[in-house]
Amino acid sequence: MTYLFLTPSREGAQSLEGEQRSIAGSRGSFLIPFTSDNEPKLITWSGPNDPANPLNWSRARKWSATLLVSCFTFISPVSSTMVAPALGEIADEFNIKSEIEQYLVMSIFLLAYALGPFILAPLSEMYGRVIVLQSANMVYLLFNTVCGFATSREQMLAFRFLSGLGGSAPQAIGGGVLSDCWRKHERGAATAVYSVMPFIGPAVGPIAGGYLTQYMSWRWIFWIVSMADALVQVLSFLFLRETYAPKILATKKKKLQRETGNRMLYTEYDQPDRTFPELLRRNLVRPFRMLFTQPAIQAVALYRGYQYGLMYLVLASFPAVWEGTYGMDKGTASLNYLSLGIGFVIGLQFCGRLIDIVYARLSIYYGDDGRPEYRIPLMIPGGLIVPMGLFLYGWSAEYKTHWIAPNIGAALFAIGLIICFQCCQTYVIDSYTRYAASATGVTAFVRTMAGFSFPLFADSLYRSLGLGWGNSLLGFISLGMGIVAPALLWFYGEWMRAKSPYCAGDETSHV
Repeated sequence: MTYLFLTPSREGAQSLEGEQRSIAGSRGSFLIPFTSDNEPKLITWSGPNDPANPLNWSRARKWSATLLVSCFTFISPVSSTMVAPALGEIADEFNIKSEIEQYLVMSIFLLAYALGPFILAPLSEMYGRVIVLQSANMVYLLFNTVCGFATSREQMLAFRFLSGLGGSAPQAIGGGVLSDCWRKHERGAATAVYSVMPFIGPAVGPIAGGYLTQYMSWRWIFWIVSMADALVQVLSFLFLRETYAPKILATKKKKLQRETGNRMLYTEYDQPDRTFPELLRRNLVRPFRMLFTQPAIQAVALYRGYQYGLMYLVLASFPAVWEGTYGMDKGTASLNYLSLGIGFVIGLQFCGRLIDIVYARLSIYYGDDGRPEYRIPLMIPGGLIVPMGLFLYGWSAEYKTHWIAPNIGAALFAIGLIICFQCCQTYVIDSYTRYAASATGVTAFVRTMAGFSFPLFADSLYRSLGLGWGNSLLGFISLGMGIVAPALLWFYGEWMRAKSPYCAGDETSHV
């Protein structure tokens, strides 16, 4: 049985007089102090262990929410690269002559994917995570499906852009869901699972796309992805519950207003002095303001963005390496993408287990309850592994050594990539708990724009410098950023967060 307590004013709890009555609810009965007059009364959690609070959910329910959001986050990036092996066939059918236009068929999805979080993340902080996530996914499902029925270049580009807008919801909202459900000392493993999906998706997509293009029509690329997404959508309708505390309390308030007739009930998140247009403007402006005023977010976003761009640049070089240098057919060449997937899984196992352990040990060492900066140390080995993988991948392909060597380099590159990405993602969620959706949406924008733009210069880079020196140049830049970014966040992160109006002083401040 859940008990909901009402206090008369914002200044504190006072004694209540009047009758109490038990009101049946969908999850049990609420014991509510009730008075006949319409006095202002605060609706909040019944206590620190209130089961309605997502932070107090069972681990099974928390993991079900995490896995469902992670599945959404896996499927939409698949769409970004799964079409890559079919670009030639699509170009022939729609008479696309320009190489840039051919690339746009794939990358315009990423352009919309980068813009979507600026709208969807703040909307989730107004209306709740689930309704925005599921509504946006329905948009993605619709337009990804009709991509398979496109009859012209213009239709394909328009449908890909609109599907990218809808598909951006998981990366915009997923960080907020994790912040809602998991306490900071247990958040690392969940974030590790969620963070690996945007990397595994682009690695797995070309494998399926290569074989579908070789043995079936390119249109089935879109239809099969839509079938998988429809299954996840059904599961989310059945099992994904709202996690955003302000939305949960607002729903309880409305229910009790109907039951008690008291229209003066309120939650701590209500802003009665603000009109709807003002609230909408305030929420939609927040991600842009965070991007341009939060140095901690800027440092993380630039570092993550560069590394995510590297991944797409390496992906863009795969056809030239495996089909050109090693002479493999399209289907066999696509299997080499597995090296990236294997690296991501290994990195997930390594970082997912250690990130919370390191956090707990540092909390004990420094004698506090934990700080976001305790997520930073693992970025050091990750930042060293990324350039090592690039060096091995580039030079082994340059000298055409056994095909296993560049695959090992690609796997090492993926291991370092996912370790750094998980540390950055968890740091942002820990730092901006209340506005985690907006914060992760901002970093996702920078990351995705890098993924969109980096492959544009892949061909000229490798043509000018070759695979060896081209990847070495990228590796040296990554090495420098891998030293500067962690040092900046470790020594100055707390100072930067202290000056931010968006950082919560403690975990309970947003619930």
